Parts: sequence; structure tokens; C-alpha cells
Amino acid sequence: MRHLIWVLTLFFVAFVAPLAAQTGVKPAADFPATAHLFDYDQKQPLDIHDTVIEEFDGGTLHDITYTSPKGGAVGAYLIVPKGKGPFAAVVFGHWGNGTRAEFIPEAKLYARSGAVSLIPDYPWDRPQPWHKSPDHFDKPEVDREIEIQAVVDLRRGIDLLLARPDVDPKRLAYVGHSYGAQWGSILSAVDKRMKTSVLMAGVAEMADILLRSDDPGMVDFRKTQPAGQLEKYSQVTGDIDAIHFVGKAAPIPLLLQFANYEQYFDKTSMQHYVAAASDPKKVLYYDTGHDLNDPQALEDRYDWLVKFINLGREPVLTH
Repeated sequence: MRHLIWVLTLFFVAFVAPLAAQTGVKPAADFPATAHLFDYDQKQPLDIHDTVIEEFDGGTLHDITYTSPKGGAVGAYLIVPKGKGPFAAVVFGHWGNGTRAEFIPEAKLYARSGAVSLIPDYPWDRPQPWHKSPDHFDKPEVDREIEIQAVVDLRRGIDLLLARPDVDPKRLAYVGHSYGAQWGSILSAVDKRMKTSVLMAGVAEMADILLRSDDPGMVDFRKTQPAGQLEKYSQVTGDIDAIHFVGKAAPIPLLLQFANYEQYFDKTSMQHYVAAASDPKKVLYYDTGHDLNDPQALEDRYDWLVKFINLGREPVLTH
């Protein structure tokens, strides 16, 4: 027993402590306790309302709502292939400055390849009375709860897809961009129903943007904030930063996509993210900015999903 304790202590001193020193990340709370922040009642009715808004070559685009376990209705686009299935399924998490429309073209492509896709919005994208504005930098506890709801609503979206008789429950993937990557790191740690997760332009810690980014807009923004406010905000919300979860994704394989010309956080943040991420993982970089609009990034996501959820493969630019 003494030998085991000595070995574990040596491991901490040699590996864990230096990583914490390099990243500046405070040790997260006990992971099981933190994971419970994202618990919800799966038995609640989804109460789905569905309107078909477009028929396209390969499927249909639906505008739907379903009930959030945290209250209110979640708006989402549901893209359904033609045919009877069983289909693969993909849940998308869009970036924070975007909307659920971000991934419609990609979801249509995957529909032609045999996947049902769901693209939910976030609590701050919803109409009144369900709208929940973020960026309460003077009230970080409020934003923390809103972000927890965003993750819970994505988990509820997984429930919705897996309740469909035309979906193969063994062929579910998650694709998230920016904020969507942060939620995806949490999902991959607390919900093992995904066959794989693709995390695009994910930041290790929000403090990497709020406190350390050299983006001119962020530099100017910091000057307008009261002394210590952003530091407190980063501390209060920091327990749900991606870096505390992405290491718990195994056995879910991760595809991590980063921009070489990322404007919001630096290569050090990416390195911390990659180092923390569990195996198996693949890491790719592209000569683009945060939007990751390099066509090769789409090609690589597509190939990854072909491999892990058995999509058909069509040329990306033929439609």
C-alpha cells in the first residue's frame, strides 16, 4: 500500500502538477459531482411540435420545438433523409455568435448519405418568454446556469433522436463548433451514447478568451470592465470549462479541428486542450480563422463520420 501511494504521488508530481502549472487551470471539483450538474429527468415528455419547411433533394427540413427539462421550448432544425432507415444520427452544436442555421448545409449533405440531423438553438437564441440573455459578467452564476441548460437541452435532443424508430441508436455522432465544442466536451464526458464526437475550434478555458486573448475587440472589451470582474467570472464559470471534461471522453473517439489563424485564443490554449483530451483522438489544423471555413475541414468531418457511423460518401461539392 505504501508503495502504491508513493507511485501515485510521484505520478502527480511528475505529470499532473506540471500540467496544472502550465495551464493555470485550477483543479476541477470532483468529476462525478460536476457531472451531476447536467442531470435531468429523461421521463419528461418531449412534447414535439413539427412543421415541414422545405423538401430538398435527399430529404426534408423541419422546424421543430421540444420541451427543455430546464423550462420552455427548444427550437431546432430536424433534417430527415428520404427512405425508411435505419439511419445514422448527428446532433450539432452551433457556435456562439451563430444560430442553428449554421449547420443546415452540412446536415443536408449528411441526409443524402443516410443521417437524421438535429440542430438545436441555445437558450439565448430563443424568442420570449424562453429567451435567456447571456454575458452577465457581473452575475456569473446566471451565465453558468444558462450554459448548463444548453448542455442539458442537447442531451434532450439525443433523447429525441433515439426515440425515433428510423434511427439506429448505435450510429449517433455529435458535431460542435466553438461554444458547441465546449458543450461537446461535456457531452462526451457525461453521456456515452455517442459513437464519436467532432469538436471544432474548441477553447480549453473561457479565460483564454476573456483574460488572455489579444483579439483587438477583446482587448478593448477588457478595458471597459470593472477591475477583477472578468477574473471572478472566469473563476465562477471555470468548473464547466472544456478542459475539465475533454479528458473524460474515452472511449468515445474525438476529432479535434483547430484554426491556424484563430483570432480568439492562442496556440497554447489549443495545446492544453489537445494534451487534456482522452484517446483515441485525431487532431487537425487548417489555414483559416475561427469559422473553420476551409472546405477540407468539412471533407475531414465527413470522412470521420463515414468511418464511425457508417455514412455513405458523396462528393461534397456536387450539391
